[in-house]
Amino acid sequence: MNATYIQNSIAQLKTEIFMDVRHRTLQKYTGVPVLDENQLFYLLVPFLNGEEWQQEQREAAITVGIVYAALAAHDHIKELDATSKEQQLTVLAGDFYSGRYYEILAMSGNVALIRNLSQGIVSRCEHQIKVYEAEKRTVEQWFSSISTIESGLIAQFFDLYAFDAYVPIIEKSLLILRLEREWLSYQRGQISLMSKALEQSAKQAGATYNSVMQDKIVRLKTELLQFLDQASFLQNDVKQALQARVEASIASTNG
Repeated sequence: MNATYIQNSIAQLKTEIFMDVRHRTLQKYTGVPVLDENQLFYLLVPFLNGEEWQQEQREAAITVGIVYAALAAHDHIKELDATSKEQQLTVLAGDFYSGRYYEILAMSGNVALIRNLSQGIVSRCEHQIKVYEAEKRTVEQWFSSISTIESGLIAQFFDLYAFDAYVPIIEKSLLILRLEREWLSYQRGQISLMSKALEQSAKQAGATYNSVMQDKIVRLKTELLQFLDQASFLQNDVKQALQARVEASIASTNG
């Protein structure tokens, strides 16, 4: 397995997701669904590692991708202006994608998948809502919420198909990527509600936003590389691909 094979696998999954949610008017005004290729890569890691991946797992992975697309569409709505045609259609796009994964799940009859994804969606939304609440939380509590937001749905998918050994990989990897995005945006003056919450919690603990973010990212990368090094269930080429992503992220951060 090489980088081309990995990229082709991600591209194939994206195509299958796009085919299930294509709508001419929505594409005209909102473009194709927003899909994070990093999320798709980590969703496919068990497949790339040679785990049993029949049609059921393939269809379930596509459904997870559609769920992420629906949630991403709603996340992209401007907080202060949802009055333009494009913004209104973005709301409808999110609802349309939601309808499609409900329909696919209902047609599949996969009750276990319906239960797991429903639990994942509820948990994700609950943790997103926390940034609007007045409750004081520690930095580590916010990191835990971000981890649930980023990887909770994939973790539910892994749990259903006994891919539990991969959960630490996706939790640490996707948390690293989200924290790096938040940190970079913060440096550019584009401060999200989550970064504001982290900044406030850091101040309450006598630290700075930059210090807690840097410390957490470095610690996560060290832990992830140690986990990968000891993960005997991973094929060598998959392990190397995962390690390469961490190393590339380290180089990017240091640069």
